[in-house]
Amino acid sequence: MVMAMAMGLGLKMPVPTITIGTGQCSFLRGSTHFSTPNSAISNIGSTCNPSQLTVRAMKKLQGKVVCSTNDKTVKVEVVRLAIHPKYKKRVRKRKKYQAHDPDNKFKVGDLVELEKCRPISKTKTFLALLVPPRANSPKKNKTAPEELSLLLESSATLS
Repeated sequence: MVMAMAMGLGLKMPVPTITIGTGQCSFLRGSTHFSTPNSAISNIGSTCNPSQLTVRAMKKLQGKVVCSTNDKTVKVEVVRLAIHPKYKKRVRKRKKYQAHDPDNKFKVGDLVELEKCRPISKTKTFLALLVPPRANSPKKNKTAPEELSLLLESSATLS
């Protein structure tokens, strides 16, 4: 046990210490050093190479290009739904992000996907990618049904 002065009165009282790992840690002295067990340190690099690991924790965002006048940069507006804290109704929240477009291929109105990347400038940390087409999207070129192309009876009787 470590002896310490208690409240400046000259009384000596034992101070509790905690033994962790190989050393002692006294909270009265302000020391909070905890030693890591050797078994945990030896298992860190044994299963895989840390330089080959990639972490993709950021979700991808989708949005519409609202400005493409700058060189290699597009401004993308991302719309999400959030519940209003008081009225409990879903409200559209909009936020605009600067994204990197290295080939200047996106125009205003294009749907793009934003992927997190290293900071390219002060405000640009996303890369703009082309959104893959949806599998269940409706066909735009629909032909008119045959019923609509028939003459109406009222117009046939008048002529």
